[in-house]
Amino acid sequence: MTSSEDQLDRSYRALLKLPSIARLLAGMQLARIAQSMVAITIVLFALTAYNSTTLAGIVTFFSIFPGLLVSPIAGALLDRHGRTRLVTLDYLIALIALILIGALALCGVLPAWLLIVIAGVASLTAPLSNTGLRSLFPIIIPTHLWERVNAVDSTGYVAAVIVGPPLAASMFALWGGPVTFIIIGVTYGLATLVIAGTPDPQTATVSTGRIATDAWQSLIYTWRNRSLRGLGFCISTLNLANGAFTIIVPILVLHQLHYQKTVVGLVVAVQGLTGVISAFVYGRHDTRDRERMMLALPMFATGITIALLLVKSNLVTLLLVMGITGALNGPIDIALFTLRQRRTDPGWTGRAFAVSMAFNYSGVPFGSAIAGVLASQSTGPAIAFCVVTSLISGLLALLMIPARKQD
Repeated sequence: MTSSEDQLDRSYRALLKLPSIARLLAGMQLARIAQSMVAITIVLFALTAYNSTTLAGIVTFFSIFPGLLVSPIAGALLDRHGRTRLVTLDYLIALIALILIGALALCGVLPAWLLIVIAGVASLTAPLSNTGLRSLFPIIIPTHLWERVNAVDSTGYVAAVIVGPPLAASMFALWGGPVTFIIIGVTYGLATLVIAGTPDPQTATVSTGRIATDAWQSLIYTWRNRSLRGLGFCISTLNLANGAFTIIVPILVLHQLHYQKTVVGLVVAVQGLTGVISAFVYGRHDTRDRERMMLALPMFATGITIALLLVKSNLVTLLLVMGITGALNGPIDIALFTLRQRRTDPGWTGRAFAVSMAFNYSGVPFGSAIAGVLASQSTGPAIAFCVVTSLISGLLALLMIPARKQD
């Protein structure tokens, strides 16, 4: 690092002084709180209204997976047609879908198949917001502040986990699932108002002028990029465990430990709280050439920690596991975000980020669906599944991710 780089202001204050950053982060945070509320509300609604762990896994799967399939097209659109406008489009679709689910449920005319269909259709635009703002950060933020914005990004996500699930579970207990869905939809509407009209800088984009061709080329680019390919395999494997936990935690709390719905949200919030602290700590350090170990070691530790639930499944152990795994998410998130930014050509950020993020996140819907089936009889097999996939993810990080960019 040169002396001029040492003199750069790397503080969080310097980050928030950049034009439009505070507004973008605020809108993204509102949407993330809504997203974390949706995840827990869908599971609670399936478990209580339909009394089915399998349906909880299936609905969660369809609320995510269709959007992952169209992510290359979403990335091509983001690179060509402006990110903030497409982000607000997704927020509006979420608003409509959630209010529709709530209204139909209130009227008693929401069969399980229709819930799955609405969730699947709404997921199709999700890559626009999931990728849009995150791919905008490397363009509008100087490189010396990347660790800072990634820490805020990661912290915002886990802060949403602190606020969203307890809030959703409490509203669910007080007013029921339908009203909770409607309130979450309104939250997406507020996020739309905050972000709408935010400037979207022009970038030099490598494009053929054809959406389908650009989408295909984004798949090729991401696959040939060794770093993005390695991230895809290890993070998607880790996310099998994360997806499974969205089903396992409510089942453990409600069916096995026999606590109230509000406890589900509080247990999830513990993971978010430790994640916030961890993200801020690791966001203060330069991660260059250390990303691979920052991924692999916490992944191994996550598997070992989850294994505690196989020994003793009580509330104290569950809280301990959630707290430790939340802290381990901090270095994983910082390393993931920064590595992807450093090793992606700026002209490919929209498309490559869309494909990379979809690849990474693909484990979540599959993990949820698998856990819904495994946990229908006992949570033990589902927990063991999380342990194995976490350990495998650490091994994949060591084997597949190049230690340095020139590799």
